[in-house]
Amino acid sequence: MSEQSIQNKFYWLMSDFAVLTKRSAVYILRNLDQALSTLFTPIMFLLLFRYVFGEAIETPGIPYVDFLFAGILVQTIAFGSTYTAIGVTTDIRRGIVDRFKSLPMANSALLVGHTVTDLIRNTISTVIMILAGLVVGFRPTANVYEWILTFAILMLFTFAMSWLSAIMGLVSKSIEGVQWITFVVVFPITFISSAFVPTETMVPGLRAFAENQPITHVIEAVRALTIGTPLRNHGWLAILWSVGILISSYIVAVYLFNRKTTAI
Repeated sequence: MSEQSIQNKFYWLMSDFAVLTKRSAVYILRNLDQALSTLFTPIMFLLLFRYVFGEAIETPGIPYVDFLFAGILVQTIAFGSTYTAIGVTTDIRRGIVDRFKSLPMANSALLVGHTVTDLIRNTISTVIMILAGLVVGFRPTANVYEWILTFAILMLFTFAMSWLSAIMGLVSKSIEGVQWITFVVVFPITFISSAFVPTETMVPGLRAFAENQPITHVIEAVRALTIGTPLRNHGWLAILWSVGILISSYIVAVYLFNRKTTAI
């Protein structure tokens, strides 16, 4: 294959990704319900734990609002990424994929469009949540370098969760089903973690799971960078888990998408 041919293929691949990403972004802007749930649901969790449960939870050496914030931030991203699953299932069920397959475009463009849009949406949500956290008393100690690292880890985690969510969208048989699947998968791994309470307070089995699952490493890395708690191994483990989930989920999602759309 000539160099010119490779350049042309790469150009059209990027063009397909850009068009489908724009399509997903426009859909979000026109879907007010989805935009409101993206913004207000995590703020509701923040207020609930800050003012209702916060006084009953002990976090020695750290004000609870500072301890809580990293957990709320990562939970916001985890739940926000599930919109990829809903978008993928909706496109398949409404026959939009059939139309796309009749066009000369990359098979993975639809999935890339949804996951990149999730990345944009979660970036906006992260900024809004940081502002909300400052309003309710969150007081970070991070410098510019630490904030850049925090955003880098969060965006890598977002992309990984979005591709994992794409798999859930591909295996679901209905819109109602995908909402149930994402809830069953994402809810336990966000709550059985160090997001809301110290893992030392959990029973042994739950504690072992909570301390070794990927979300806890992401939370602890963000917590260490933003308020100065010990980083230990959480930084590189958060990156390693996110890269592993991203690569494996991408491979599985593209395989399932090709098989599913061929069978339609």
